[in-house]
Amino acid sequence: MFVSDLNSSRCKELLIDDFSKIIKSNFSIFSPPPTILCVGTDRSTGDSLGPFVGEILVRNNYPGQVIGTIHNPVHAINLEKTLIENNYFTNETVIAVDACLGKAENVGKIYFEKGSLLPGTGVNKNLPKVGDFHIIGVVNVSGYAGYLALQSTRLSLVLNMAEIIAGSLVHAFEKKHRLCNTV
Repeated sequence: MFVSDLNSSRCKELLIDDFSKIIKSNFSIFSPPPTILCVGTDRSTGDSLGPFVGEILVRNNYPGQVIGTIHNPVHAINLEKTLIENNYFTNETVIAVDACLGKAENVGKIYFEKGSLLPGTGVNKNLPKVGDFHIIGVVNVSGYAGYLALQSTRLSLVLNMAEIIAGSLVHAFEKKHRLCNTV
């Protein structure tokens, strides 16, 4: 597991290094970039992290498939349908991105791990596991009223996280592509 803290002045630099290490150790230099599945909704500030990451990836010409943007979010209501429509169950590698709630001391932290993501856990949703890898950003404190925490999350925190996550992914895959062209 790799953890980066948004409050660190070196957050983006460290995240790029972490992403690059995972990419280097898990992807052949000739394999296509993984699909990025960005989970969340545009109807809740705290839960918009995934769609903002997707939007930024698309605008920065991420070389792989991006599923879930601000204009086309993937959320609890359409997740299963979206997975089927996008041939999720093929052998393609998927990195899932989502917001989560956590302890106060973890707000602002970004986690990148190998393994599936279980979206909707913070708000008691029963959704399918997604991704071969996952990136989660802790956007607010968990507790009794998860929906209220997501609704009262600062948009600036979500946007900063989204920019750092998307920028780090694009940079890490550009680094991989440069490495591939020198081989």
